[in-house]
Amino acid sequence: MPPAPEGSTTSTAPGKIDVMTTRHAVDALRHDIGGAADAQTLFAHASTRLRRLTPFDAAVWVVTDPTTGLTTAPVRVENLHEGGCGTYWESELLAEHVNRFRDLAAAPVPVAGLRAATGGEPGRSPLYQNFMRPRGLADELRAVFRVDGKSWGQLSLFRERGRADFDAADIALVTALSTPLAQRIRSFVQPSNPPAPQDATTAPGMLLFDAGGNLVSLNDEARDLLAQMPPGPTTTTPLGIALPLPVWILSTAGRARVTGGSARIRIRTVTGRWLVCHASCLRAADGSDSSTALVIEPAKPSEVAELVTAAYELTRRELEVVELVARGLATADIAAQLHLSAHTVRDHVKAIFDKVGVSSRGELVALLFTEFQEPFAARNTVRVEHN
Repeated sequence: MPPAPEGSTTSTAPGKIDVMTTRHAVDALRHDIGGAADAQTLFAHASTRLRRLTPFDAAVWVVTDPTTGLTTAPVRVENLHEGGCGTYWESELLAEHVNRFRDLAAAPVPVAGLRAATGGEPGRSPLYQNFMRPRGLADELRAVFRVDGKSWGQLSLFRERGRADFDAADIALVTALSTPLAQRIRSFVQPSNPPAPQDATTAPGMLLFDAGGNLVSLNDEARDLLAQMPPGPTTTTPLGIALPLPVWILSTAGRARVTGGSARIRIRTVTGRWLVCHASCLRAADGSDSSTALVIEPAKPSEVAELVTAAYELTRRELEVVELVARGLATADIAAQLHLSAHTVRDHVKAIFDKVGVSSRGELVALLFTEFQEPFAARNTVRVEHN
């Protein structure tokens, strides 16, 4: 089909299917979501089935850090070539003011279509002007995967010129999938069993970006840690450093550069190890922004515990109980500290055991914390011998 004139769409339905077929397809999609082994498999299967229900020509599926909302790994990009895709990743930080992901994360409905949101004037969006229009893309459907007030992932679906706009039915469909997708992504944070082997690099990796966001230097530890990152979209560095950078590194450094503050994400390596990436904006003597420093280092247990407990869907009170159990407090001591009865504490402990799938406090602490605590303790232990 030849493309329609720029900025226009046709009235041709984008391959809608009947209600009964749709219902079966949605049920199959929910089944796939619940059975996916990892986030990349989840995205691949969900994308295949979703395309049959609401056809699209390109897509970007992203896992996000639930605390900061920044892109982390993995990322799946469909039918979009590498060239110029940095515009997509930078739009949220630098230019976009239509359907921003951070706004959708707090909106009553976490899904929106570009043309619907702009009254048919997508040119109001910098992403449309700088990224979509040059690629013949006419509409975007954006979604945030949200559960319990936190965003665990994001999605962009694109349609080319000549396709009908994303409509209310498309928005309703993807909205219905937001929570199941978020819950499944969240579940992947649960510890591996047995614990994944720890990588050799323990010193922090350091990267320095100039005021324009270009990587200008990094240490050997950073190269080692970047090599352990999961596969995903990368952008080459323009200043001669032969090293592709994952988009989640660039977006974290970009957030610090744009806000003049700091940004942080947590990411799991291909071996299951948790890392934290901290980016901070540096200032010259006159107070102006000069460069951005990004540090990659092994995550402390406290930085991962929040994600792990969220993966098991523990309530705030249950998390408080878990933290006190991990400190070795008895039921009576936990009750006194939380101003609860001992009976209530025992009920909380039983509920926690059921959610996590353990039968003792020792198993609970070992599952939730030992994977992270033992390597951390080993790195911070000084061993001496006396004659």
